[in-house]
Amino acid sequence: MACKNTTQESVLILGAGCFGLATAHQLANAGYTDITVLDKDDVVPSRFSAANDLNKVIRAEYPDLLYTDLSLKAIKKWQTDPLYTPHYHETGFLNVTSSAATQQTKNVVETYISSIQANPAFDGKVQRVSGEDQIHSLVPAFNGPIPGWSGYFNRLAGYAHSANALRDVYRDCVRLGVKFHLGPKDGEVKSLLFAAARGVNICVGAKSRGGTLYQAQKTIVALGGNVCNLIPSLGPQVTGRCWGVAHIQLSPEEAATLRGIPVTNVRDLAFFFEPDQATNKLKFCHMGGGFTNYAWSQDGLSVPYPTLSESKLLPAGDEMQIRKLLRDVFPQFANRPLIDCHLCWFADTADSDYIIDYVPNTDNSLVVLSGDSGHGFKMLPIFGDFVQTLLEIGRQAEPKWQWKGSKSKVGSAWRAGAGQELVAIVPAKL
Repeated sequence: MACKNTTQESVLILGAGCFGLATAHQLANAGYTDITVLDKDDVVPSRFSAANDLNKVIRAEYPDLLYTDLSLKAIKKWQTDPLYTPHYHETGFLNVTSSAATQQTKNVVETYISSIQANPAFDGKVQRVSGEDQIHSLVPAFNGPIPGWSGYFNRLAGYAHSANALRDVYRDCVRLGVKFHLGPKDGEVKSLLFAAARGVNICVGAKSRGGTLYQAQKTIVALGGNVCNLIPSLGPQVTGRCWGVAHIQLSPEEAATLRGIPVTNVRDLAFFFEPDQATNKLKFCHMGGGFTNYAWSQDGLSVPYPTLSESKLLPAGDEMQIRKLLRDVFPQFANRPLIDCHLCWFADTADSDYIIDYVPNTDNSLVVLSGDSGHGFKMLPIFGDFVQTLLEIGRQAEPKWQWKGSKSKVGSAWRAGAGQELVAIVPAKL
């Protein structure tokens, strides 16, 4: 229950990615009448957002039951809400390791399947798979040797076309009266605005690169991996990190042979989806320990490159893993050129928990939405609920999402491999 009527408060949201758009949409639907969204890109969804992508995995396997329950709630909306159903494809999720995987990586798969086997929502929807015969029977389109693949198949999962979903949320935000200011002059924030009162610094809005002042009673920062550029005190708890993403181009005839394949994550190699229905592109990502960028920052923080062009590269190690995967599963495409390669930046926390909370000592005037940690997009249909609850209760009641203080920056154990600094990697020769 709300402790006061907050719907008349002016709300300024910085960032038109997944968390920012989800928040604007929910607040507008809840009756908030004065919402403004800023983004430094001149299009929505913002190309600086990790969610501006062909597709993202939608699944509910988590060792932490909080995220399992929330993911199931989100999946229900992906399945039933007319705003989201056109973008959701319940192809299932094949989560396996190859024979070359470390025992730690194999243990991660076991942890995932254990997390859903006892959950009644998955009754009859999960099966263990092992070996070439079982997996070829399950997915005949996999015509490679798939050496030593072992894991499980979850039918209550799939993917969403993420950029298209964000675009529809944006359009509905405009219909609901949300105001957007885009581009480097009006939408890129140079600084937050503060006023001293009652011994604290109250955030009263933001100033754009072009000098425009935006005032608001509540300012919400949803800038993904760039958040520490604006709130450096988040540095001890949020790390800008990225993975390499690549695609191969298929013909319509080639793509037709792969329609309906499950989202497949060979955890020690890479994951991929069925070909995109509009472009026939097949997307791959080697989700290892990820890459940091401490060298670029003057403040000892890992932050994304400031321009899109600087992120148009693929680490050579990622190409090696993707090529190995192609030889194992689609040998006919093993030498196909890798295209549309780029780094996908996200905001990482040591424990992979989100941060959805007020910034301390701002008298509940400044909110940060961060720590997507590579598993935030699936929450698009329900994420705004979390923020509305925070605004109307006036505090973060979920301990996992509170301001985390000064935790050490370490990679999440569920990722395969150690993290690397970008200056130390060799780009692939594409």
